Amino acid sequence: MQRFALWAPLKRSAVLVLSVLSVAALRAQDPSALPATPVPNSNQPRQPQTTDLQQALKPQPYFPRLLAPYTAQHPALPRTGNSPRLDQFLHDGKLYFSINDAVALALENNLDLAIARINLKIADTDIWKADSGSPISGVNAGVVQNTPGGGVGSLGAQIGSGEGGTTVGAGGAGVGAGGIVGSTLGSGAQVPSFDPVLTGSFQIEHQKSECNTPLCATNIDTGTANFTYTQGFHWGTDMEVGFNNSRVSSNSIYNNLTPALNSSFQFKLNHHLLQGFGLDTNTRYIQIARNNRRISDAAFRDQIVVTVNQIENMYWDLVYAYENLTVQKKQMDFAQTLLENNKKQVEIGSLAPIEVVRAQSAIATDQQSLTLAETNLELAQLLMKNAITRTMDDPVLVDAEVIPTSTIEMSGQEPAVPTQELVNEAFKRRPDLEEALINLTNAKISGKAVRNALLPTLDLSAYYGGAGLGGSQNPAYVCISDPQICGLKKAPASKPSISYGATLNQLIDSSASDKGVSLNLTIPIRNRAAQATQVRSDLESQQAQFLIQQLENQIRIEVKNAQFGVQQNRASVEAAKSAVDLAQQSLEADRQKFDIRAATSITVLQDQAALTQAEATLISAKIAYEKAVVQLDVATGRLLDRAGITIADAERGLLTEVPHVPNATAHPSGHFTPGSTQPNP
Repeated sequence: MQRFALWAPLKRSAVLVLSVLSVAALRAQDPSALPATPVPNSNQPRQPQTTDLQQALKPQPYFPRLLAPYTAQHPALPRTGNSPRLDQFLHDGKLYFSINDAVALALENNLDLAIARINLKIADTDIWKADSGSPISGVNAGVVQNTPGGGVGSLGAQIGSGEGGTTVGAGGAGVGAGGIVGSTLGSGAQVPSFDPVLTGSFQIEHQKSECNTPLCATNIDTGTANFTYTQGFHWGTDMEVGFNNSRVSSNSIYNNLTPALNSSFQFKLNHHLLQGFGLDTNTRYIQIARNNRRISDAAFRDQIVVTVNQIENMYWDLVYAYENLTVQKKQMDFAQTLLENNKKQVEIGSLAPIEVVRAQSAIATDQQSLTLAETNLELAQLLMKNAITRTMDDPVLVDAEVIPTSTIEMSGQEPAVPTQELVNEAFKRRPDLEEALINLTNAKISGKAVRNALLPTLDLSAYYGGAGLGGSQNPAYVCISDPQICGLKKAPASKPSISYGATLNQLIDSSASDKGVSLNLTIPIRNRAAQATQVRSDLESQQAQFLIQQLENQIRIEVKNAQFGVQQNRASVEAAKSAVDLAQQSLEADRQKFDIRAATSITVLQDQAALTQAEATLISAKIAYEKAVVQLDVATGRLLDRAGITIADAERGLLTEVPHVPNATAHPSGHFTPGSTQPNP
């Protein structure tokens, strides 16, 4: 039987493909061909090949690497060690830094921010996914607060107050948070794939059969190679191009051509006229994904605000822990001095022995308070180190004592700003309100698509195609040797061989064309599922609107309450200043009396302890005032601007400028040392 030149390369290609697949299959079963299993605790564990993060977040082009779109991309791990900035604060086994330095270190190293920073890249992958026409996965819009010490649980309650808890929310198709249902977000008519899809089917078949009639063929060789290219477009049009080829040879005497070559193609356009029509319906995933990226930006800004607020609270708690330890040591010194004086008085008979017992009891109580103050200071140092580092594997860092070098500097008078002005500022700056507004926009985008899905399906299709037939004349064709068997009066003329190229030419010369236009209509009777989804979507949109109104009301309360906090703590500071003045004057008066033997040493020691306590109370009141000021900045959304923090630096995790926290200044002597009321020189 005659063979065409096309058949031999096709067979060689098939043999080559089968050989490669066989080798691959055998290699897969060969244990020596498998990747080496990583050894536990190995010094050099096997790691996947990594790719630059920015490069991994882009669609991989075909050129120059044809297999790049089908190869897994492993983004390089972000920095896991501490930033170099930390080293400049470590001196003689101690960490000395200001509150500005603490905020800078947290922005570079805090793990809450490191986790939230990755959410921005995750949101980028959703945009990439939506551009292909696929449903999106959604983004995390919550705030991470897994750094202990800023008010999270009992740890924060021991040394101070601050933001606490872990709040996790989400934004995207099929999710909801904060009491808001988002199950219809992204619903609507099916979105086509905007990425082209090429489908190929290749088959070689040899068939033998037993025949019980003289009409059938006992041997049939078939080879097929079919291709289909499909792609969707944003305006609601689907394109499909099909190209089919087959080569069939048999020993049937009733086939005119053997081998017979059949080729056909069809170009088809299908456009949605009702359901699935329009840019808004077909690009809703893209619009929502881009809005979700904005939500991620706002959520990351909120994360920075929460983290900076937490770090500032922890820093001032650390300062308070030092002051509290100083007070407890002074109290212990006073109790011990009192005990010694009482013992002397008992020896000379001027004091009852019970006073010695009372002094010893006071020492035991003060020792308990001192121990608590010492452990609270150690805990505050540990929590601060954890908050401003990514890892504490360095034993020097673990054992390092944290020394704060900042103190609070209060302004002379509190600026009087109308509450409504602050509320209006909060409406413009608050990230949570921005997120709610964007979510409402997403709900409206989704609502359009859901309403479109109520419509019947009416598609307009147009297609054009052609077919070609080629091959070689079958020398055993029975109609030539015996025309009467075929119902012919004379034998048909022999056909010349038609090559594959000539067969393809028939596809475009209109010798066997196929063209047409069609309308396809589908009407769901009652349409209850679509109606339910549409009503549900409107109700979810109403929820989103009420959430915005609720947030605005909440912001008004938070701003006013923060104003009250500033005013109240300002008054506490003034009261504490008066108490310090009174204690100083009492101490000076009793010293003068002691000089003329009108007062005892115990009275002077009591005055000294009272002054120490009053000074510590003043520091505590100033810290509470500073926290109230920070809380007002949080409520109005201006915390980052007032501290000079740029979002771009926070996203990179490497600061170009150190923040400047308001109302804080360097200690004249550098830092506090427990055991004295004055900073160390």
